[in-house]
Amino acid sequence: MLELGPFRVNKDGKTLYRNEYAWNKVANVIFLESPAGVGFSYSNDSSDYTKVGDKRTTKDSYVFLINWLERFPQYKRRDFFITGESYAGHYVPQLAYYILSRNKNTNQTVINLKGIAIGNAWIDDAICMKGMFDYLWTHALNSDETNEGINKYCNFVSEDSVSKKGDGDDNTIQCGKYLSQGFREMGFIDLYDIYAPQCNLSAIKPGSNGNVSTILLNGHLYDILNC
Repeated sequence: MLELGPFRVNKDGKTLYRNEYAWNKVANVIFLESPAGVGFSYSNDSSDYTKVGDKRTTKDSYVFLINWLERFPQYKRRDFFITGESYAGHYVPQLAYYILSRNKNTNQTVINLKGIAIGNAWIDDAICMKGMFDYLWTHALNSDETNEGINKYCNFVSEDSVSKKGDGDDNTIQCGKYLSQGFREMGFIDLYDIYAPQCNLSAIKPGSNGNVSTILLNGHLYDILNC
């Protein structure tokens, strides 16, 4: 409803209008909310909400796809693509690999996987952070002082800690200081499009987050979706 779906939400927060640029105009699209408990997805077994992780999400997504194809067999021979953004940098490649490995079992439904696509993929926390601050500096959004401080005190090697190890707690403090300084220097801009007009919440247009939240919080909608 916010970006890719067939409908957008009007200002009244109750009615919809068609999205002119919806993906379902060129493809059959399944929007899968995973892992269980995310969005409107749910499980009848409450333990599923604690047994989480990338591997579990991969297997659950695969089981869903197999069951979906069994229920709608007319789509079995269709080309299949997996797409996602952000943390899908984990989910999409792992699901694709799992599908390919399971497809080798000729006694079960084969998913006709043809490709994957990931936007702004979050694959490794440390590497992504390093790339982001390099980008900010090379595009004049961070000062030389900040860039030098980040390179001096942060190593971006481990996802557990981006501070340089072996030199005591001071490096951790200094690394955090320069990272915070880098974000402040960036200012209120769209990090995904630094040349776009400055973000202004009061200028949000119909169909964006505010109106979507209104309609999704409507109790009547929950009844319709049997949530």
